[in-house]
Amino acid sequence: MNTSDLDFSDIDLTDSKAFVAGVPHDWFSFLRRNAPVWWHEESDGPGFWAVTGYDDCNTVNRDYGLFSSHDKGALFVDMDDEQLAQQQLLMLNMDPPIHTRYRRLVNKGFTPRVVNQLHDRIHAATDTIINEVIETGHADFVTAISSELPLIVIAELLGVPHEDRHRMFDWSNQMIGSEDPEYHTEDVAEAASMELYAYASKLFAEKRIDPHEDLMSVLTGVEVEGEHLSDLELELFFLLLTVAGNETTRNLISGAMVAFFDNPDQWELLRNDRTLLPSAIEEMLRYVTPVMNFRRQSTTATELGGQPIKADEKVVFFHISANRDEAMFDDPQRFDITRKPNPHIAFGGGGPHFCLGANLARMEIRVMFEHLLDRMPDIHLDGKVERLQSSFINGVKHIPVAFTPGPRVAT
Repeated sequence: MNTSDLDFSDIDLTDSKAFVAGVPHDWFSFLRRNAPVWWHEESDGPGFWAVTGYDDCNTVNRDYGLFSSHDKGALFVDMDDEQLAQQQLLMLNMDPPIHTRYRRLVNKGFTPRVVNQLHDRIHAATDTIINEVIETGHADFVTAISSELPLIVIAELLGVPHEDRHRMFDWSNQMIGSEDPEYHTEDVAEAASMELYAYASKLFAEKRIDPHEDLMSVLTGVEVEGEHLSDLELELFFLLLTVAGNETTRNLISGAMVAFFDNPDQWELLRNDRTLLPSAIEEMLRYVTPVMNFRRQSTTATELGGQPIKADEKVVFFHISANRDEAMFDDPQRFDITRKPNPHIAFGGGGPHFCLGANLARMEIRVMFEHLLDRMPDIHLDGKVERLQSSFINGVKHIPVAFTPGPRVAT
């Protein structure tokens, strides 16, 4: 739809069905132009401020004094007091200074040294993944290729046995994809989180007896201000890293592959000039933006984008929109792997909640596309893309692809 034909009454950013055909970028363009900070009514909630401009999104994300992750949580959903109290133990839903202390602990698993140690393993894992399908000449790109690498990597980081990684895949799908009929309902999402907590509890018990060098073994022994992390805190860490390390990178790789199918000239450009890969990765991140929004709660009366915001109001900032802001990016709806500069905020744009796995994600993306270019250079769409029904995750469920069959390689 042309944005000139839109009206505010046409826009419902809470309607997950509106995202099945693709992100409604026409809505976001309309809001950025007409009301970059807009009060959005909810049929079953208090309403919220929808923040869609680049600068305003950065302000909400960075200013934890005015916009709290802790007060109501960082996710769009409204929780009862019991649920909120539990979720406030999750690092995603903390504010500094306690967030800073917890993040310092988890950073141990994502330092450049630790990430670089995974380099050879990621290459080997990617070849193994491609070996599984290369002889057939066709595959579901999501289930057979893009989902496998993040699962292998996060399972290794967390010390999860290789054979259990698909349980993590199912749990995260059911928790994050609860809006989508394929992944069932909110009850299934809650059951999946309980199963994941139980699995994490058993895993931590084993690691206390027989620790290794993985991140979860380290966390069982660390202290925060002289106190060990509780079982619940450890389980919440495990949940956060399972979802963040799996869903986001999988959906980025999947969404980027669809972008290349939609823009074959960009694939040819990259095939012919591999030096463009670094800028291509940043454009994939900007263009896809796998996590579309986060929520904050205003702590005091303030003003944003010319709008007066009262204390204790729901504020949702859409980095999927900020990354298409015409004031920041030339021709922002175009997928351009040569784009420079590219100050996207797919990882959060700085501030205390900047994605701690950013370097690891970039490495996984780079390695995956290096191997695809080497071993499946003629990969092409071979059916209909099926998108996730979600107003939170910009995800793709199924991408049927075809390519010239090739030989397996030693790994």
